[in-house]
Amino acid sequence: MITNRYINAYKDVLNSLNIKPYYNNPRVTEYMEQIIKYIGELISVGAAYEKDGDVFFRISSIQDYGELSKINMDDLVVGARIEENSKKESPLDFVLWKTTEQGIKWVSPWGEGRPGWHTECCVMIDSIFPSGKIDIHGGGFDLKFPHHENEIAQAKAHNHNKIANIWMHNGFVNFGDEKMSKSLGNVVLAKDAIKTYGGNVMRLLILSTHYRAPVQFTDDTILSTKNSYERIEKAFIQLAVKIQLLKGDINKKANNMDNFLNALADDLNVSNALTELFNVMKLANQELRKNPVDLSKLEDIFANYRDMLNILGLKIDYPLLTKEDEQIYNEYIEYKKEKNFAKSDELRNILIARRII
Repeated sequence: MITNRYINAYKDVLNSLNIKPYYNNPRVTEYMEQIIKYIGELISVGAAYEKDGDVFFRISSIQDYGELSKINMDDLVVGARIEENSKKESPLDFVLWKTTEQGIKWVSPWGEGRPGWHTECCVMIDSIFPSGKIDIHGGGFDLKFPHHENEIAQAKAHNHNKIANIWMHNGFVNFGDEKMSKSLGNVVLAKDAIKTYGGNVMRLLILSTHYRAPVQFTDDTILSTKNSYERIEKAFIQLAVKIQLLKGDINKKANNMDNFLNALADDLNVSNALTELFNVMKLANQELRKNPVDLSKLEDIFANYRDMLNILGLKIDYPLLTKEDEQIYNEYIEYKKEKNFAKSDELRNILIARRII
């Protein structure tokens, strides 16, 4: 089934970006009975009306339409953002059910047709969450109006709430000064970018920009992000290896992460959080260069480093050393001291392959 193919491809992308699976993945087609019932209930309370098989939401039935997008209804021009339709009582009214004889359609009290997409989201939220309301509703800036505005309108009329407590609208992915879009022909599929640059690099690229700002997808930004990630990864692995070689504790509890956590609590200010991560990375490199090293400090730095990476969703696997690994490493150090470069280079290649140095 083609639907399952796309859903599975999407899940593969989420997994590659270290995004945890959603606990619920509803499909509109599984909620058609609830959608038809929901539309009928909107008609019964006077918030919607039927005309020649089509059903429209009556904007005048609710107050403060446009409060999310700050759009003044008086400024909306028929034919600009809203298609003129002679069936509507008002040009601002929007479709809840569209009658059709073509394509996918379902039987309803108003005739065969299919629902408007603004209603689909409302009904799934209403069906899954007992209150018909969610804490956080996300989406691109281009969805603020009319899509999210129309969701709020229906929720007000049906459930007497605004469907969400918090709205978070993200910026676009841009190629230079242009938005990435099919119409411009500049689309890069997520799976292709991940295959080329790696999931962690792509995740770090997105994290490097505040969620409300556009992400610049250029050769320069990708190269810069790739270099930054490699530095983060290298320091983290070296830290983990050093602690293990010194028989330290890699499971120590993190502490002193207040600046990092406060940044994330401030409207997800990931840029400041990443600054804290880079500070920890620099501190790790400084401590690793010392001779002798302070094992307790290394353990504390590693604990914070590890937890910051986990919170940011940057999954970096470090080698868990075996006795053989430790033996090879110790022999490598001894051969270097003896200036037996042929033997030390041989062991060095083995250690590099095992990501130990």
